[in-house]
Amino acid sequence: MKKEPIKNRYEFVILFDVENGNPNGDPDAGNMPRVDQETGCGLVTDVCIKRKIRNYVEIVKEGEPGFDIYIKDSVPLNVSDKKAYLDYGLDEKKLDKDSVKAAKKKDDQLELKLRDFMCRNFYDIRTFGAVMTTFTKANLNNGQVRGPVQMGFARSVDPINQQEITITRVAITTEEDAAKKTTEMGRKFIVPYGLYRMEGYVSANLARKTTGFSEEDLELLWQAIYNMFEYDHSAARGKMAVRKLIIFKHDSELGNAPAHKLFEKVKIRKKENVTVTRSYEEYIVSIDESTLPEGVVCRIME
Repeated sequence: MKKEPIKNRYEFVILFDVENGNPNGDPDAGNMPRVDQETGCGLVTDVCIKRKIRNYVEIVKEGEPGFDIYIKDSVPLNVSDKKAYLDYGLDEKKLDKDSVKAAKKKDDQLELKLRDFMCRNFYDIRTFGAVMTTFTKANLNNGQVRGPVQMGFARSVDPINQQEITITRVAITTEEDAAKKTTEMGRKFIVPYGLYRMEGYVSANLARKTTGFSEEDLELLWQAIYNMFEYDHSAARGKMAVRKLIIFKHDSELGNAPAHKLFEKVKIRKKENVTVTRSYEEYIVSIDESTLPEGVVCRIME
């Protein structure tokens, strides 16, 4: 049964922190933690956070129809794209330019049907959208979908201190090296502590017009964000946790207030006499709910 798309606009703020880890390494800088060179504040990309949301959904909804993941490790995109054509009834062995051209001529709604199939079956397409053009050269195109959920980069509240830690191991790579040395050295980059803030948007208008993102999908998104680090622990990332998820819900599809005015309701400051922060408890997070615009309510997950 087709589910109804969401009917309310949302904005949200994610507060997460890292302790003795690298939240998002920059491959152009030797995998050092990403940083804004002007301010010294740490950065985490939206792509990094979306990956963790996808991983969470893949774990908790494993094998459940409608919750497959399109951007998935070791699975080529055209393997997923091909499922839409096979569902339509095209022969995989004859999936070429001529057969698709003939199918389009026979059914002028083919591209829309392919797009809808992908939205129904892949949670991350329904949520974030996708460019499904891996078959462009053969005119096999599942279309481009703009997802209702969008996020910006996360930025640390204060400048971060990037530290390079030298590490050693007693396991030597080759027999030749073993005759010359007993240890090998490497390095590891960490942020001793950083509290990051990320802001995001959920468009009910796009959910209705394009992907069909539903209330069930929305609640799964909130759970995925809140728990995204619980199944992603590693020595490289240190201790990471979502400390607070602040959700602003409008009582209409197009919204009742500008997003930036709602984001301004969330204030973060260090406690008195704290100069260098090393824990979340050294910050004060305040949300001014008393002056929320009419038609907007706030939900807090912590």
